[in-house]
Amino acid sequence: MAGEEHIIDLKHVSKSFGGKVVLDDINLYIRKGEFVTLLGPSGCGKTTTLRLIAGFLAPDEGEILLDGRDISGIPPYKRPFNTVFQRYALFPHLDVFENIAFGLKLQKVPADEIEQRVRKVLKMVSMTDYEERDVDSLSGGQQQRVAIARALVNQPKILLLDEPLAALDLKLRKDMQIELKEMHRELGITFIYVTHDQEEALTLSDTIVVMDEGRIQQIGTPAEVYNEPVNAFVADFIGESNILNGTMIRDRRVSFIGHEFDCVDEGFGENKPVDVVVRPEDIYFTQKEEKTQFTATVKSCTFKGVHYEMYVDSDTGYELMIQNYDAYPVDSVVRLYIDPDDIQVMHKERTCNTFEGVMKDETHVEMLGGTFECLPQPDLRAGDKVAVEVDFDKVDLLDHQEEGELAGEVHFLLYKGDHYHLTILTEDGDHLWVDTDDIWDKGDQVGVNFAPQDLKISKRHEA
Repeated sequence: MAGEEHIIDLKHVSKSFGGKVVLDDINLYIRKGEFVTLLGPSGCGKTTTLRLIAGFLAPDEGEILLDGRDISGIPPYKRPFNTVFQRYALFPHLDVFENIAFGLKLQKVPADEIEQRVRKVLKMVSMTDYEERDVDSLSGGQQQRVAIARALVNQPKILLLDEPLAALDLKLRKDMQIELKEMHRELGITFIYVTHDQEEALTLSDTIVVMDEGRIQQIGTPAEVYNEPVNAFVADFIGESNILNGTMIRDRRVSFIGHEFDCVDEGFGENKPVDVVVRPEDIYFTQKEEKTQFTATVKSCTFKGVHYEMYVDSDTGYELMIQNYDAYPVDSVVRLYIDPDDIQVMHKERTCNTFEGVMKDETHVEMLGGTFECLPQPDLRAGDKVAVEVDFDKVDLLDHQEEGELAGEVHFLLYKGDHYHLTILTEDGDHLWVDTDDIWDKGDQVGVNFAPQDLKISKRHEA
């Protein structure tokens, strides 16, 4: 896409608060007239990104361009943007008309033009008969409409929306999603929208920017992000998924859940560990033996309104989620198959934990802010810089932080069909990854230990 079509460019933007990196080298462009949604869990950096664009914050590094020009020195009130927040911030002493007209009066817009523009946006947000109403008498949805109208009446180049529907109930939120989409189509201006609601992002957006821990994980259309996630985080965050360990046998052939399947992916190499994603609606039932790829036993079947959600145990011991319009009885044995196009193969981000360390003596290594016993390393001396590898299933998690050499908390967890893959965040801000059969919850406080024989140590050769 040519650069002149970009209305916003973020180039190598970083931001920290109190020494904690909130945005880490973000690069993002937004096209004119696009509906872009910044999507991610709490603390991922999406609202900080929006506030940087709005001018409420300044980046520590990098630049933000509007139509190719750096806007870092322009205060928020001089930027051609308007922001709609989760809290509507309406003026309680002004009626609906006066709330919407407030900004135009500050700009000394002629009264007849104010009248014309306010009535136009009132019609756009379906509030034509409410101009004289006290805003405190309005419902939450009506107040949100007024807040959106107040932003639109200023005819901004870009409308910034920070979780604007989060305070509304489900039905009203869905109604407002439809109205926002229609407003965007009618106005043709750029919308930049922040939410943690995946369904909302899929419904509204031309482009979704998935963020986690201050970094962009994936940028794409709703269909691309849903059907072709680039990593396990995106696959888990966007909709329901079966995320499984696999081995790429060769081009167009992958092994997972103890069976081999044809797929459409190429270029991974041969016998390479991969992650495999299969959406629950893409596992199909069949009565035909020749079409059957594997069998499973139905363990639960729940009606979800549109479809039935079933958990099954495969013939090789993996638990899978399946969504289907037909129900199958609990304890029945079913025949299943997956089409090649419905298997999404992804590169693994890592195959083991790798830490940088320093030898204290022949049997102790310093890493992760602590000192750990290891097997004797006769070829290494005190002070040598080393790399330490620990397999995911060789990390010991303990119920109490004080019982471990390290203290941390469960930051992210992923079910892999027969075990859980956890991300642990230590007190010093380091990450480590654990495979376990035990059930933990996000936010659980844990102690961490390593057995000496499970530390694989090699000398680190720095460039």
